[in-house]
Amino acid sequence: MARLKDKYRKELVPALHAKLGVKNPMLVPRLTKVVVNMGFGIVEKDAQKSLLQDFAALTGQLPMICKARKSISNFKLREGMVIGAKVTLRGDRMYEFVDRLINAALPRIRDFRGVANRGFDGRGNYTLGLKEQTIFPEIAGGSGGGTEKGMDITFVTTARNDKEARELLTQLGMPFAGR
Repeated sequence: MARLKDKYRKELVPALHAKLGVKNPMLVPRLTKVVVNMGFGIVEKDAQKSLLQDFAALTGQLPMICKARKSISNFKLREGMVIGAKVTLRGDRMYEFVDRLINAALPRIRDFRGVANRGFDGRGNYTLGLKEQTIFPEIAGGSGGGTEKGMDITFVTTARNDKEARELLTQLGMPFAGR
């Protein structure tokens, strides 16, 4: 079992149950899934292959390739060209990824003072944007064909509002700015 999942079940559920004041323990918020998106635009085939390998290495699962829906001549984009990839993580892989993100990747960001508070959507989900994928220890600094691409990480929770979601993520170890 994932370390963070075990911590959630044994420590965080009782703590959140008491702090949020919910009557039913099944109403305690939990992570449902984590969606990781990486848009790399129009790149060469070799760089694209390298980015997909890096993406698969850091998520632990093969990414789904996203293609352009329509052509845009000003961007030299044609319908069907590969422009990004995404992965939906659930279960143990999700908890392992969140654990590596919070404990290994975020502290490696230069001048890191916490993640922004404005990433909540009003329904208990949180989206975090990263400028480069090289902060993860699984990816060597020189790989990626010289291209460093960012990614969006969305934490989908069962929380009813942003306050509950923020409390859940804080208890999981997410370092928010201005606490």
